[in-house]
Amino acid sequence: MIQLNYRDAKPIYEQIKEGLRKLVAKRALNAGDKLPSVRELASQLAINPNTIQRAYRDLESEGYIYTIVGKGTFVAKRENIYDDRQKELLDEFDGLVTELVYLDVPKEDLCDRIEKVAEGRVEA
Repeated sequence: MIQLNYRDAKPIYEQIKEGLRKLVAKRALNAGDKLPSVRELASQLAINPNTIQRAYRDLESEGYIYTIVGKGTFVAKRENIYDDRQKELLDEFDGLVTELVYLDVPKEDLCDRIEKVAEGRVEA
């Protein structure tokens, strides 16, 4: 499900968030799917439950997941995710493209790269 890299400088909770975001984006997790409980996922990944809780809390604030007390944590509908996250990612994208243009990466290479990612030929 989620792969952790303990040598990565990125904090574990960020890796968990990124992993779950990718699973939602690739539709490996669909709206309404129940996620493992904090304890279950912590046990599977052999990490502290507080780390999972932090990742879940952040993903909930971003609109990726929601919690029903006594029932569990579930994947949110896609339209609940779009607006804020899309704007955030497009702003980040603009910054990256600006830097790549500054580094003289040809516009055609950038367009080709976008097409490859959209077609699933490059790992996003």
